[in-house]
Amino acid sequence: MKGDQKLNTKEKGLTLVYTGEGKGKTTAAIGLTVRAIGQGLTVRVLQFIKSPARTYGEKVTLAKLGVKMDQLGEGFTWTKTPDIHRKALQSAWKTAKETILSGEYDVVILDELNNALAIESFPIQDVLPIEEVLEVIQNRPQHVHLVITGRHAKDEIKELADLISVVDVEKHYYDEGIPAVKGIEF
Repeated sequence: MKGDQKLNTKEKGLTLVYTGEGKGKTTAAIGLTVRAIGQGLTVRVLQFIKSPARTYGEKVTLAKLGVKMDQLGEGFTWTKTPDIHRKALQSAWKTAKETILSGEYDVVILDELNNALAIESFPIQDVLPIEEVLEVIQNRPQHVHLVITGRHAKDEIKELADLISVVDVEKHYYDEGIPAVKGIEF
């Protein structure tokens, strides 16, 4: 808790950031989603990079639990033109902002938002402005918990966070030439 101020979480939504180079950030957010549903909270999951063209196991499962999960991206940033990614990010941010500010959900997961904000291979500031992201985090309805995942979390987002978990990698089977595994990565 920041400073000496102690707030009941029913009065203040928390901002949780899962970042780092290791595998498991989205998995942690999905685990939190399951826990929140079990406690009667409403959850919405928005994925900024993942594409709706692929089938993800977490989306299939969460749909069975009544959780709306949307892949709003175009996949890896090197797979399509910058203009396609920029349009997707602009639309994704519009959806995220509307979802958060509506107050309809108790928990909003912004999966891979950190990755999106860290893109340097093409300009994104005009379609996904960090100042606007920070403003939404700070001015969201009081009860809304935010979970923000992805590598390279911006310092400004970390500053607003109530919790930051860094997932490090010590060993990864990718380094042994094993590709993404169904049920483990997707």
